[in-house]
Amino acid sequence: MVEQVKEIFAELGIADDVQEDTLLQAHLGLDSVETVRLALELKRRLGIEVKLGSRQDVTVGTLCRMATIATSNVQSGVQSGVQSGSSSDTGS
Repeated sequence: MVEQVKEIFAELGIADDVQEDTLLQAHLGLDSVETVRLALELKRRLGIEVKLGSRQDVTVGTLCRMATIATSNVQSGVQSGVQSGSSSDTGS
């Protein structure tokens, strides 16, 4: 997940070399527009929604952990949705 997030940063022109302890606002100087672009790209590329709009600055490592958790939740939801769909198809 760290490498995927680093690629997104580089492609958006935010930073070429970020570390896990790099703060999005304090170190990289991300403004609200860049934060939204980052969140949208995470959603587009990874299929996850990560809320970055809080006033608390987060590190790249925290962002990666949030993305990992969100990815796990999306995968769990898809699996349970498929199982539910199968059960209702069988019940019909």
